[in-house]
Amino acid sequence: MNPFTVLGLPTDPDLTDEQVRAAWRTIAAATHPDRPDGGDVARYTAAATAYAQLRTAWGRSEAYADLATDQPHVPAPAASQPVPPGASIVRAVMLVPARIRHGRPWHLLLRALAAAVLSLVVVRLLPGQPSGPAMVTGLVIWFVLTGRGDLAPPPGR
Repeated sequence: MNPFTVLGLPTDPDLTDEQVRAAWRTIAAATHPDRPDGGDVARYTAAATAYAQLRTAWGRSEAYADLATDQPHVPAPAASQPVPPGASIVRAVMLVPARIRHGRPWHLLLRALAAAVLSLVVVRLLPGQPSGPAMVTGLVIWFVLTGRGDLAPPPGR
């Protein structure tokens, strides 16, 4: 069952909440079992189920993905020029200076200073202890994972 079709909507994960809600209200008003004519219980139930699936953006994307996996796979046309392995990694590394410059460089610098100072404090307080390298590794991981928010998005996003 395609929940988009049940609500009379195009199969598109980019529908707005209001579009889905309006389609649901139209069908619910016409088919509700409390109507004087008794409504259409089967259609109302199908529409209620479809609305429950599509009422959030995440639900719409999940329903769309489920429909896409049900379709037979059509191979994509081959690219005209093959991309060498590792080219995307090299490109990502080459974009780091521009992403820093166009992002929030002062936040990134403060974050780096905090990680460096805390690492020095750990090394100073725990010399020769096995927990010292683990703490420094944790600080480096913290810096890498949280520093991404201070970078500008890559081109094309």
